[in-house]
Amino acid sequence: MSLKDEGFKRYLGKKYPETWRDMPIAAIVPWPGNTAEVKTHAWRTIRPVINQDKCIRCRLCWTFCPDGAILEVDEEYKTSSGRVFKVSYKVDYDHCKGCGICAAECPVNAIEMVPEER
Repeated sequence: MSLKDEGFKRYLGKKYPETWRDMPIAAIVPWPGNTAEVKTHAWRTIRPVINQDKCIRCRLCWTFCPDGAILEVDEEYKTSSGRVFKVSYKVDYDHCKGCGICAAECPVNAIEMVPEER
């Protein structure tokens, strides 16, 4: 078995090194992390709240969210004016960092950034 094969065997199945001794040569982590695996909400100081009544379902918040924390869900919503939408938008607060991009991109100001309460 070559060193290359041994290296693959050593790191295969391990997403991240657990100690410095587990680091591959040159300390390269061959599998980068992402916010789907790591909850990033701990440093958030403000959080987005979507007003479903004002939302026009343009998907700009969903498109521009850098962490995929805006979710399009198949939940029908009827506004106070009687308009019915087949989808709603919700925030996955486990992965939302509170950056405010969604609120900045919303053309109808349906997203309000409010202080985080812990």
